[in-house]
Amino acid sequence: MRIVVINGHPDKESFNSAIAEAYITSALSLGAEVRYIKIGELDFNPNLQFGYRKRMELEPDLEKALEDLFWSEHQVWIHPIWWLGMPAIMKGFFDRAFIPSIAFKLNKDGHNEGLLKGKTARIITTAGDLSEKEYEDIYKSSGHIQLQKGILEYCGVFPIQSNFIGPLIKLNEKDRNNWIDQVQNFTKIDLKTDSNILLHK
Repeated sequence: MRIVVINGHPDKESFNSAIAEAYITSALSLGAEVRYIKIGELDFNPNLQFGYRKRMELEPDLEKALEDLFWSEHQVWIHPIWWLGMPAIMKGFFDRAFIPSIAFKLNKDGHNEGLLKGKTARIITTAGDLSEKEYEDIYKSSGHIQLQKGILEYCGVFPIQSNFIGPLIKLNEKDRNNWIDQVQNFTKIDLKTDSNILLHK
């Protein structure tokens, strides 16, 4: 399987980076081909300053990221929840890269057609002081819906599995290491190998 791991956290020393590295290490050990996109290290203007009225040229880093996304069969999106959604740089990545004729288009009947169809995904979300139950019950998983339904599925990515890790402020080192072990098992599930770990969803 060809896998692209996308890290939406701008801090390369974050727990999100540890999660990404654990997933990659496990996937490589199982024989997958893996590419890694660190959104925070890409050189691009995240501001879609003209909307869709005027086309902005894609920077080389965005072109390479899109090449990796289209190359992949499976995508792993990892990001923290900030203000109930993704970090600004990650949203800017979608604004700039997932544009009409690249990530989606309108067909002859005027209906949307996702241009990333045929690809699957996993979303791994972390939260500093928020539990999964609070995120679902109080905030209706708003940021997750934006990413899964409003972006990825809209662009044809399906099916999508998801995992929530948090609140991080309550996790000690042992807890974090246990999550890293679970992330490695997510890889086995994605590659359809044996695993006794149950998904949260």
